Amino acid sequence: MAATDLTKAVDLSTHAEGTGPNRFRRPVYVDFMPPCNSACPAGENIQGWLSHAQAGNYFEAFQTLVEDNPFPAIMGRVCVKPCETGCNRNHIDTTINIHAVERYIGDESINQQWQIRYNAKPTGKRVLVIGAGPGGLSAAYHLARLGHTVEIFEAGSHPGGLLWTGVPEYRLPKNILDAEIDRIVKMGVKISLNHKVDNVLQEKAIGNFDAVFLSIGAQLIHKEDFEHDDSVYITNAFSFFNEMKNNASPFTRKKVVVYGGGKLALYLARIIKRFGSEVAVYFSGDKKMMPAYDYETEDALAEGVDVQLLQKIKSIAKNKITLEKQKVEKGKAVDTGEFETIDADVLIVANKQESDSGFLRAVSGIKINDDGTVVIDANRMTGGEGIFAGGDMLPGENRSSTIAIGQAKKAAKYIDAFLSKVTFQKPDKHPTAGYRKLHMWYQTEAPQKEQDKLAPAVAVKSFEEIIGGLSEPEAKFEAHRCLSCGNCFECDGCFGACPEDAIIKLGKGNRYKFNFDACTGCAVCYEQCPCHAIEMIPEPVNLSTDVK
Repeated sequence: MAATDLTKAVDLSTHAEGTGPNRFRRPVYVDFMPPCNSACPAGENIQGWLSHAQAGNYFEAFQTLVEDNPFPAIMGRVCVKPCETGCNRNHIDTTINIHAVERYIGDESINQQWQIRYNAKPTGKRVLVIGAGPGGLSAAYHLARLGHTVEIFEAGSHPGGLLWTGVPEYRLPKNILDAEIDRIVKMGVKISLNHKVDNVLQEKAIGNFDAVFLSIGAQLIHKEDFEHDDSVYITNAFSFFNEMKNNASPFTRKKVVVYGGGKLALYLARIIKRFGSEVAVYFSGDKKMMPAYDYETEDALAEGVDVQLLQKIKSIAKNKITLEKQKVEKGKAVDTGEFETIDADVLIVANKQESDSGFLRAVSGIKINDDGTVVIDANRMTGGEGIFAGGDMLPGENRSSTIAIGQAKKAAKYIDAFLSKVTFQKPDKHPTAGYRKLHMWYQTEAPQKEQDKLAPAVAVKSFEEIIGGLSEPEAKFEAHRCLSCGNCFECDGCFGACPEDAIIKLGKGNRYKFNFDACTGCAVCYEQCPCHAIEMIPEPVNLSTDVK
């Protein structure tokens, strides 16, 4: 056999097992969990909406997508893409550009003004959502799909949470955010802005709400303990976002230090770079401890942001910041006793986000941690009866919009069960179809369609969106790169390969069935199925029929 032949050599010592006068095993069609679906924090049926995109039916792709995530245009831009890390195509060439196809579908839905297709019978139940960030909006959306009446109380002047205040326009244009929020409002969800909740139980009683979902995020910055004079202007990340809207001059053409290692710190640094300032990011840990993803750091470096690791602020005096070098011991950054000083005009602290949840202390049973995060049980409920929580205000969670959206979707199911006085049972999940399960006897020459991207030297001159979208042909091509891992996509491979004509086609969308009166159990169908949608099982006994 040629060295370049992708087809594995047949093992004749086992291949004949089950053939002959007696069949000892038989094929069955199975469904596995695609690794992209499994990795998605929002629980999207990625393989499902990609299949509609392959057919050019973007409306159905949109409807399948929004069953789980109401923000395809937003998440197609800001998601950290764990689905692409899990994509089996990485073992062949490069991942499917999933987020780019999602963005195309989302943008098309905005351009075509598609509305959400759902049919929910009103339940008569009312739910209060506190916080109009991605988690709160997602919870409201999913609860509305279930037929509940939902109101959101938002302390700020605009819905969106950190998507509005913290994600720059070069990453997420405001008109895209507004368009997808507006779609939720059109479903009947009411948003009350500038409505800060101080007493949850009182608001619940006044509004006659049957349940509450808390999603206030983590928009406080932990106060750093170091000595300082007034020579350097000191502010924190969220104060900066408010200040720059009215007056960016304190941050323009200055020497600015951003203290923190998350994507929030890098967003800030890149914004300030666009103000013509010299900016450096300092973080007390090493690269492994840095919360930001590598690509976020690389983008900041490409735009001229200086990133320094293992540096901890000790004091500030006379326009100089004194830093103590750190070293990592047993996974923690510790002091070394070595110091250096740097010049600075401005310090923006963007380290250690906390949740402003002090108002919940009046509610009996709710446990609040030192950083303001709240504790929930297995039903996503706090210690307060009928009060649920999700998003950045939960402890031990990686903070991202996608995670918040997924948590809110889960919470909506538990809230619905609570309102219906039943117990929500999580459905069983299929095993994941890892690459080793696939029978890749072929290979395609299908390089990934990459998105256009502004050169860093051009990008820093404005807040224009840096990464462009795919065209329709590119989005369809990218969708066609999907391997349909673990699920039949009706390629007719088994139908054509069966030497006994034992496979019956049931028509488009209905897959196939086996005629076990003709099947010999040779496993040719199983061996050729590239996506592992067929499994061989031991021959059952005492069956009433053999056509299945």
